[in-house]
Amino acid sequence: MKPMRRCRRGFPLLCLAAALLVAAALLPGAAVAEGVTPSEARRLRDEVKDMFYHAFDGYMKYAFPLDELRPLSCQGEDSLGGYALTLIDSLDTLALLGDKEKFGAAVEWVGKNVRFDINKTVSVFETNIRILGGLLSAHLLASDYATGMRIQSYDDQLLHLAADLAQRLLPAFDTPTGIPFGSVNLMYGVDENESKITSTAGGGTLTLEFGILSRLTNNTVFELVTKNSVRGIWSRRSKLNLVGAHINIFTGEWTQKDAGIGTSIDSFYEYLLKAYLLFGDEEYLYIFQEAYKAAMHYLHHDPWYVEVNMNSGATVWPLFNSLQAFWPGLQVLAGDVDPAIRTHAAFFSVWKKYGFTPEGFNLATSTVQNGQRSYPLRPELIESTYWLYKATRDYRYLDVGRDILTSLQYGARCPCGYCHISDVETHKQDDHMESFFLAETVKYLWLLFDLGAGPDNIVENGPYKYIFSTEGHLLPVTPEIALVDEHCSYFGAFCNASADRGYGTSASSTNHKKTNYTQLGDIQTPSGHYSAPDMLTTRGYIKGVCPGLTHAQKLGISYSDEEGNILEQTSEGHEDHGVSAVESSVQSQSSNIILISNPVGSQQDEALESRPESGDGVDIVTADSDSLSHDNTGGSLGVNTEEISEGTEFTSKQTED
Repeated sequence: MKPMRRCRRGFPLLCLAAALLVAAALLPGAAVAEGVTPSEARRLRDEVKDMFYHAFDGYMKYAFPLDELRPLSCQGEDSLGGYALTLIDSLDTLALLGDKEKFGAAVEWVGKNVRFDINKTVSVFETNIRILGGLLSAHLLASDYATGMRIQSYDDQLLHLAADLAQRLLPAFDTPTGIPFGSVNLMYGVDENESKITSTAGGGTLTLEFGILSRLTNNTVFELVTKNSVRGIWSRRSKLNLVGAHINIFTGEWTQKDAGIGTSIDSFYEYLLKAYLLFGDEEYLYIFQEAYKAAMHYLHHDPWYVEVNMNSGATVWPLFNSLQAFWPGLQVLAGDVDPAIRTHAAFFSVWKKYGFTPEGFNLATSTVQNGQRSYPLRPELIESTYWLYKATRDYRYLDVGRDILTSLQYGARCPCGYCHISDVETHKQDDHMESFFLAETVKYLWLLFDLGAGPDNIVENGPYKYIFSTEGHLLPVTPEIALVDEHCSYFGAFCNASADRGYGTSASSTNHKKTNYTQLGDIQTPSGHYSAPDMLTTRGYIKGVCPGLTHAQKLGISYSDEEGNILEQTSEGHEDHGVSAVESSVQSQSSNIILISNPVGSQQDEALESRPESGDGVDIVTADSDSLSHDNTGGSLGVNTEEISEGTEFTSKQTED
């Protein structure tokens, strides 16, 4: 483990404030809750279930078929597209709770009544994660006997809706960089006045849903455009391997160069790792490793994370924003559990201070950031709590869940559902309930307590491993979706047009040569699996590998300098313009190993089993219980507050390019 960073001279009060904030929540004498027993976990699980139905029934009674509920006034509102958003977003939560009757009725209604040939301009990002993801997850549950949720009368109606919706989103990807517009009209395409600026998360959080759709419909176009978008973002990263928050999708110029793990960037990191875990595509793993190492080197001020200038690495904002709270959960999936424990403890200390996490908390002043005082029922802290309990089985994470549940019950519950908190200091309620409260917040709370009680759900005991989308939708790792053996065949590696093309001689490549392939442009795919439309540019994709190229060139990715000029790499792996020195520096900060963790002191966790060995020198290993360092004494969740005091350093200096 790398040594803790010392406080910079001139910031001792800041370091002390950060340490006291964490200690107040985590020292044994300060802990209000004691260990949650299995019987209490069952009671809390049932309370969360009642929470779900209070909100869901309120929506169905007062808001349906509008998009979302106004829980104070008991009315509805259309907030996205006017197609029963909350119902679609809640479908797989109904299935997870085992409510086959309501799940079946909801699936039938959606299949018969929802249509997307409407004159509505919608967010590509939100429509993808909430609607497309909700439809696909529910389809996979309703069409499979093994899930226990098979609907006899179901005939792929949700899959047809998903394919129609995705087809209507495709015009957004028609850009010079391949990074999509932020919004699209479902009937008429992209408006000529649509902004050419989009967020990194907006362009990088599409791969799971579109990739699954390609595999279910045998149409590669959906997966190809989203993978091309990720490549478009990553190829424009800085020499520090950092990406900014907003980019011009026509010029490729970064319009906001603040790099972080929160707002506008968060799920870009998330989908890199999850796309690898779901599809077995090593390109996503390679990019994730490089991006993660850079984030831990430049953004991590243990236990917090800050925003920095993507080119210089200088701190721009010493701010915790609530979307960062997903990060410890992602670290558990990657096997980096120790820093996840410390960071989660720091984030939870903010919740303990206010009863909720504000959208922004200023680390330099230890106060709520002006203009970011609300808590819109976000799930990220609960999500990370679930994953850390799953990895460690430390009962204190059940205590955290109980504290969060208590805050929601006493502060956010209102007549017809659960309200946004407009100010975390006054706990004033706001008349709005986002659909993700039912899709994610309640789901992760229920899973946490069900795991503590002795799990009885399809995620823990079902026939498949599940990857959760960024909206919390259940995406099963089935043979039909994973296609691990076929993946390199229908995508293969990327070669520049001028590069010599050849076929690999690995065992996997040899086996694939025996398959009957259909040639589609430059894509080779197993016959009957995929077809690529003529409109799609497929130049550069081949089966196998390209001899004499670096790993980055094989994958079609490259560095750019501060002016956006592409920095070429040689076949020997040496990079021009001094990039190799930067990469070498980042490489030395972190191991080139991804750990898929197993729970400590318990049976092997099915959802976190190690993946098969991958190529290109990347080792996938399973962390045993001895490698997951956490404190089983006291109430500190493994956080050494003295180390945090010494290791926290911030500057509020604004840095210009």
